[in-house]
Amino acid sequence: MRFRRAVALMVMTLLVPGSAQLLHGNRRVGLIAIRVWLGSILALVLIALASLVRHQVAFQLASDANFLLLLRLFLMAGAVGWAVLFMDAWRIGQPLTLGLVQRRAAIGVNGFLSLAVAGVLLFGSHLVGVQRDLMVTMFNATEVKGAHDGRFNIALFGGDAGAGRWGLRPDSINVASVDASTGRTVLISLPRNLQDFPFAPGSVMDEQFPEGFDCDGCYLNGVSTWAQDNPELFGDSENPGIDATLMAIEGVTGLEMNYWAMANLEGFKDLVDAVGGITLNVREPIPVGGLGDDVTGYLEPGVRKLDGFETLWYARAREGSDDYSRMARQKCVLNAMLGQVSPQTAVTNFGSIAEASSDMVSTNLPASQVGRFVELALKAKGQKMSTVSLVPPLINTADPDIELMHRKVAEAIAKAEGTFKAPEKAAVSAGGTTGGSSGAGAGTSSPVTGGSLGSLSEGYLANQADDLGSAC
Repeated sequence: MRFRRAVALMVMTLLVPGSAQLLHGNRRVGLIAIRVWLGSILALVLIALASLVRHQVAFQLASDANFLLLLRLFLMAGAVGWAVLFMDAWRIGQPLTLGLVQRRAAIGVNGFLSLAVAGVLLFGSHLVGVQRDLMVTMFNATEVKGAHDGRFNIALFGGDAGAGRWGLRPDSINVASVDASTGRTVLISLPRNLQDFPFAPGSVMDEQFPEGFDCDGCYLNGVSTWAQDNPELFGDSENPGIDATLMAIEGVTGLEMNYWAMANLEGFKDLVDAVGGITLNVREPIPVGGLGDDVTGYLEPGVRKLDGFETLWYARAREGSDDYSRMARQKCVLNAMLGQVSPQTAVTNFGSIAEASSDMVSTNLPASQVGRFVELALKAKGQKMSTVSLVPPLINTADPDIELMHRKVAEAIAKAEGTFKAPEKAAVSAGGTTGGSSGAGAGTSSPVTGGSLGSLSEGYLANQADDLGSAC
């Protein structure tokens, strides 16, 4: 009977911490513990209900550094306090009055329960700490920018220039235009070798190049380097290269940028590994290596699950392909990451994802806006991603038609929003198609056909699908 009583006291402490003390020990300690326990449950229920009504509540709390610090300290204190309550429950059970076998069993049960509960709370505290470090490290900007015409426009850069300088010269340049209400996204790809383009009217770069960026060897991905060499023009800016590139993107697309994010492609493989890999349709053998280095192997064709190293080469390979096929493959990777990474995977591998993300990404998105964009990302996950690529044959990169580029971007956004009105008479476009499927930027519903890297480039860019996955 004494052994059953001792075990019952431990189980009571597991189910309602403080109940053993309230009944058979220090009632004051028991009351304090029960009140803290009930208060915690009540707070959890209220947060859960608020999150069900308005999902952004949970995302805002998860991105608030001060709240995360308090939660982490609370979990650590809870782990210690609950373990102490288990020890006191064991004491109240009078272990010295038990037989040797029963005493050992009571010690084993008590040790298992106290270590299990404390371990769970400390692990939760660790995850909260990881989340807080991610928020503090990555999202340290403070300026909040509202939507433009109901959309958030985010410039996405991929840097691939080597250790210590990957952010200086973007290797890939995309714009994600996201509907501020529905999350419906249009992904706009810009060729890095674009020349003779204008900057945002009235900007610093527009003052320096009023006739466009027409200097010798000046390309879109070289704007950053030019600005880094002339930082005095950008005042106190911490990122003159990015600021100048944003001015160029605004001039090329006709969209006003809200935020930017720069991803280190070399570190991208760690993120893919953290989520367990992604599945892609490899249409032709993709070389690993090349362009100055030996080709060490190939990614064989077929629908395959690629790890981080393989995904990196799928996205970056240049041997035997051109910039436009690389752009197509990079879009496939972005779409796969959006569509295939489940919430369960994100939670299970949270620590690795957070570590990889903080090493890979820099951005000017404030922590206060993370919740909003997480909610939009979840909405976007269940919708088709539209795409427009401002590349040949639609666009002559050496002498681009800026008005045409602006029109194609506006058409793609209008189609995504369901407000596009096709012209009454079909007209043959520069891309060689008619009517609503006007060339490389139209975003038609035709799938990509063809089997070579060249056909992936030409077919994909000439007949882009509203559902990007059908091209990948």
